Amino acid sequence: MTDDPIGRLRAMLLIRAFEDGLSARKAHGFQLLSSGEEAVAVALASALTADDQLLTGGRSIGPALARGVNPGMLMAELLGKTAGMNRGRAGRGHFAAPEQGFFGSHAVVGGNISVAAGVALARKMAGEPGIVAILFGDGASAAGALYETLNIAALWELPILFVCNNNQLSVSTPREASNAARRICDVGAVFGMPARSVDGLDMVAAAAAAREAAEHVRSGRGPAFLEMSSIRLRSHSTTARETRSRDELASLRLRCPIEREIARLQGEGLLGEMEIAGLREEALERARAAMVFADASPYPDPAEVLADVD
Repeated sequence: MTDDPIGRLRAMLLIRAFEDGLSARKAHGFQLLSSGEEAVAVALASALTADDQLLTGGRSIGPALARGVNPGMLMAELLGKTAGMNRGRAGRGHFAAPEQGFFGSHAVVGGNISVAAGVALARKMAGEPGIVAILFGDGASAAGALYETLNIAALWELPILFVCNNNQLSVSTPREASNAARRICDVGAVFGMPARSVDGLDMVAAAAAAREAAEHVRSGRGPAFLEMSSIRLRSHSTTARETRSRDELASLRLRCPIEREIARLQGEGLLGEMEIAGLREEALERARAAMVFADASPYPDPAEVLADVD
């Protein structure tokens, strides 16, 4: 993932086009999409190096693409095809591509937080380079696994960066009704680690905060905690009923992080209308190519149903 502004916009546009293409497909499966949260994923990925590993919860598609996971293989995995990185056996909730810096997703809310600490501990014990970043939602911010992991990560000074993508909703429950902390990042501060909250719709601010937090961890000074506030422009999942009003959704769309970043780049003279149109078309073409790749792949042979099952 590059740290240049055009590269970050390109990554956000790919995430949006990829997920739009997937959701438009009739048989798209059960998916959790990232519309409105693209800047969080891209900002975090821009702070990571090839030696680092990223883990996520179930809303994993955007972060995986931001990390550089092959779009065609990801689409195939999501659709249960053998050309997927896990031969279509893992799907959105459990796919992994550690060779591309994406250690894995986890469908259980909060389930990957303690796993991330294990990865970080293994790296520290082996003296391996790189840090571990764990991205989770505000729905996991009240989970016991988070507090236990924060405690052990602080005690053992693990090379782990905790990042909460606070999209303000746990399915349909407002953040304020699920976590008593004034700011989610305050729970990291309790354990003595640097912790801050940043606007996850502002690419410049989010990328700078992610870079600063990652460098703290990379320097060997222990874990850090970052809360990035975002919005969710779609319903909780592709099968969930939308609980917000049309007026509320229309208001949220005016805050779209992609359009906000485009306006900023235009205002600074870094992009013109033709360049913007070209970037949008490029993202659509990459998403279409990913779908073509996935469609060309067969489904697994039913005879393999028990393969790799212990």
